Amino acid sequence: MSVLGIDLGGTKVAIRLEPGAGAEAAQSVFRWPAGGGPAADLTALAAAVEALCRAPSDDPVTAVGVAVPATLDASGSVRGWPNRPSWQGLDLVRELTGLWPEAEVRLADDGDLAALAEAGAAGCPDLVHVGVGTGIGGGIVLGGVIHPGTERGSCEVGHVIVDRAGERCDCGRHGCVQSVASGRAVLRRAARRRGHDVGFDALREAWQGAEPWALETVGESAAALAAAVVSLCELVHPRLVTIGGGFAAGLPGYVEEVAHRVRQLERPEGPEIHLRPAALGALSSLDGAVLLARGPAPSARCG
Repeated sequence: MSVLGIDLGGTKVAIRLEPGAGAEAAQSVFRWPAGGGPAADLTALAAAVEALCRAPSDDPVTAVGVAVPATLDASGSVRGWPNRPSWQGLDLVRELTGLWPEAEVRLADDGDLAALAEAGAAGCPDLVHVGVGTGIGGGIVLGGVIHPGTERGSCEVGHVIVDRAGERCDCGRHGCVQSVASGRAVLRRAARRRGHDVGFDALREAWQGAEPWALETVGESAAALAAAVVSLCELVHPRLVTIGGGFAAGLPGYVEEVAHRVRQLERPEGPEIHLRPAALGALSSLDGAVLLARGPAPSARCG
């Protein structure tokens, strides 16, 4: 039995095919088409999966797990996804099920799945995970179980408010941690400081070179993320906090900077916060999607 894991990101999609009978897994990544609407996006997704599955195999794909960053309503339609606004109202469950009619297709929040995968990798039943990429995602696992639970919605770490006078978030509020700490927000502030667009590679080079504008810009992100982490830990007292996502994984020393800012905010009598890089790096959500495809359900206890 082969299973397929898909992580729908804001700018790119990661796919992993895990054949049965001990065969080697295959993985690929592609970027969403520039300016494409849902039809073009889904066509690109189907083509990428088809290309990945071309290797000869006697095992058909029987289950597909999809890590979804969009907010879905009870029927499976997209209520909102700032990174793909054209997906608003798209019946995602129907569309994805239609792509693989012979397989069982399961969807869950990407942050929740990332947290579950990290909890399993760390062997830690009480964990908070934060993913820093195009946006900010994450999840809470307590007693090996995702909280608050899929039936009540996902844990929106990115929308913890850290600055009421802060920038406007994609959600319409001001001061969400996503509006300050996400990769997109960091690059936007870097461009304002430099007076021109700044790419991630240029930011990373300047950060490693300790250029003041990069230190200030990245430091603001780390400080906002630290505020969110400390607030979450005051509420749920996890044994471990992990920081992952493409932005965090690609910026050397970023997690250490967040940990430094956390130490500055900790109360002496407050919860003891243990923070470290995600064991799965930028692949937490993809690993979680594979777990979802294999079962059990994402609210099941991690091993």
